[in-house]
Amino acid sequence: MDKMGSITLVIGLVLCVLGGYAIWAFIPEVISAVKGLIGIAVLLAGLVLVIFGALILRD
Repeated sequence: MDKMGSITLVIGLVLCVLGGYAIWAFIPEVISAVKGLIGIAVLLAGLVLVIFGALILRD
């Protein structure tokens, strides 16, 4: 298990470095994606609150 853990750690570090480089290389697209994800999260939170409010009013 020690060898497998070391391999997994090295692969994880390499993927983190590559991901960081990709974010740096495509920063305008990353900013647009984050803005879109924030919008989707707000939309889903609003939808949940609407459903929750409707369920409360039903009681």
